[in-house]
Amino acid sequence: MTDIVSRARTEIAKHASRNRFVDLLETGAVPEERLRWLAAELYRLVGSDRRSQAILASRFPAAPAGDLYLTLAQGEAEALRLLDDFAAAVGMGAAELAAYEPVPLAQAYPAYLTQVAVSGPSSAMALALLANVDESGGTYARVAAALRAEYGLSEEAVGHFLFFSETPPELLDQAMAVVAAGLANGEDADEAVRTARIVSALEDAFWDALADGLA
Repeated sequence: MTDIVSRARTEIAKHASRNRFVDLLETGAVPEERLRWLAAELYRLVGSDRRSQAILASRFPAAPAGDLYLTLAQGEAEALRLLDDFAAAVGMGAAELAAYEPVPLAQAYPAYLTQVAVSGPSSAMALALLANVDESGGTYARVAAALRAEYGLSEEAVGHFLFFSETPPELLDQAMAVVAAGLANGEDADEAVRTARIVSALEDAFWDALADGLA
């Protein structure tokens, strides 16, 4: 199974680019209004992802897929709870979050996850997790550090980003088991790799959308 993870990571690396939003965040150059954007976009994204993981758990209830996707759905629920602290720290309460008009391209990522959840194979999202975990976790760690260093936010306020900065090894083991089981049952390895690549590209698109128009 390490071969398919390596293959997916190779495909992702071909299209790697710098994260301009996080680069700017680390210099304090992101205006506070964009931090409110970040809170509101994540509010929609994480809520959608929670539903997507629950859909996957209902489509593939047997172990190991059911266990993995149920755990991921529960993780998204915890991340959504932690996001309240960040939103409050940047001046976004429930009314502001509900009234916010999302940037369309920032929501392409959760829209694609919903597509995969509804019609994709069991192995696809699991491989996307394995292939993107280091890059995604590193991004969230950088965001948490920058928000504390440059914007004076508390550890509690950046708890959402710290939560996503590290993935428990046992969860990655579960994901590997889901990929192995899916492929053993005839799922298409090319489709799983394609999903991992698109997930990475749309994560980049999320951050690019937040940086649009900034110097």
